Amino acid sequence: MPQAEEHVGATTAGQPHASRRSHWVNHLGRHAHGRPEGVALSFRGETTTWRELHVRVERLAAALAARGAAAGDRVAMLMGNRPEYVEALLAANRLGAIGVPVNFRLAAGEIAYILENSGATALFVDELGAETGEQAVNQVSHDVELIGLDDVESTAPSRYSAVLEEGHDAIPTIDVPEDSPALIMYTSGTTGRPKGAVLTHMNLLSQSVVLMRAYQLMESDEVNLVASPMFHIGAIGSIAPLILIGGTMVILPSRAFDPAAVLRLLEEERVTSAFLVPAQWQAMVDHDSLPDRDLSRLRTTSWGAAPATRKLLTKMAEAFPDALNVAVFGQTEMSPITCVLEGKDAVRKIGSVGKPVPTVALRIVDQEMNDVPQGEVGEIVYRGTGLMSGYWRDDAATAEAFKGGWFHSGDLVRQDDEGFLYVVDRAKDMIISGGENIYAAEVENVLSDHPGIAEMSLIARESEKWGETPVAIVVPADGSEQLTIEALRAWAGEHLARYKLPTALEVVDELPRNAAGKVLKPELRERFGSAS
Repeated sequence: MPQAEEHVGATTAGQPHASRRSHWVNHLGRHAHGRPEGVALSFRGETTTWRELHVRVERLAAALAARGAAAGDRVAMLMGNRPEYVEALLAANRLGAIGVPVNFRLAAGEIAYILENSGATALFVDELGAETGEQAVNQVSHDVELIGLDDVESTAPSRYSAVLEEGHDAIPTIDVPEDSPALIMYTSGTTGRPKGAVLTHMNLLSQSVVLMRAYQLMESDEVNLVASPMFHIGAIGSIAPLILIGGTMVILPSRAFDPAAVLRLLEEERVTSAFLVPAQWQAMVDHDSLPDRDLSRLRTTSWGAAPATRKLLTKMAEAFPDALNVAVFGQTEMSPITCVLEGKDAVRKIGSVGKPVPTVALRIVDQEMNDVPQGEVGEIVYRGTGLMSGYWRDDAATAEAFKGGWFHSGDLVRQDDEGFLYVVDRAKDMIISGGENIYAAEVENVLSDHPGIAEMSLIARESEKWGETPVAIVVPADGSEQLTIEALRAWAGEHLARYKLPTALEVVDELPRNAAGKVLKPELRERFGSAS
């Protein structure tokens, strides 16, 4: 098994291998040569052609090299969605260095930990990351150069445009093998310190193939909306295939989600594919301006990170009748997609995450790594070309994750007789009440269909009698009558065993979510999990 931290074998010109490599830096050069005036990036009405992007990446890479950056070094990004994010990632990889995307919503101490753990020697910041980035750099034991975007009020000694101006000298071609690290993606750290999943160029290539098949991305006229935050693998995973085929990436700025603005952007940019979390699609299909928009170019609507209700899927089918509806499922360590649910099965197999993609081998096992019988619950374990090489500088966590020769996902699933997978719960989220296992995802799928519920989550609450009991945290639907726990239990009792029914109801204005759109259950447990 490869080690998480390994030497990157980069060599200079004179070796024939570099011209044969298949990673996104080489794809960029290919499009700059073959279709230089094609649009690579669109952001706030401004476009960047493939030629322009190639020139800027080369200059930035040269400037980083002049500062001492080389193969295997780490370069971090603490920015919102913008073209410079793509440039910085590609420039680092051009040298054989490793990109380290960092969540700009983290506190300074959390950012400092990632910089310290990764050993990053440069940090790019914009207005969203400037303040905490400066604070974090001051807490790190090694030197980290802070490079601020031009529109940022910052004491950063280096400015992005000035750094670009320094990059005049051409740098030699560097051979970066496909199994070399491209990214260190730090997990959310909801159960402790975040771990850095090391993703290789082969992982990104594998992800590109998966998404091209799922979304039917074939031609350079594809226009993809990059709406997820770029520090998340979901966004980077959607960028990789567009760079491979030479399509256009429309970058949505990092700000509060505005369904009217996104609908307008889809129309104006003639977007062909878009991934949004279900809550965002719900806001889109409910918006008054939807009927006025010409979205005939939209060929694929995609969602994931949270379950979609039958009501939402029906509305999406009505709003986008000619678009493929594709649900994707996976995790950072798999770069990320492992399963796809096609639109034709979305309602028939409501609650399923689909079937495994061809690049993934999976098993459903018990704690002793024995395959469970079909229909029974077990942990899903993976092998495949999208699988990370390991966790950065964490041999113990890597060994634990790869125990038994397969990657342990932590997801508890079952498989039906047609091969469709259903995530029953995260292993750590399972509720054990009176000795009975209650899988929160199963209960949530049922309760989400209640007409008075806009969205909800199920957590455990301490119970002296039962150990734990399930509690429903509910965001009411607009215009609905006040919901009581008695009414909810009566309604849900028609669909669920009595021991699975929530014993308490908490009403909130919104559910806390991370950047990927997943509900932050640790926050809900901290607020509502203690016995009253």
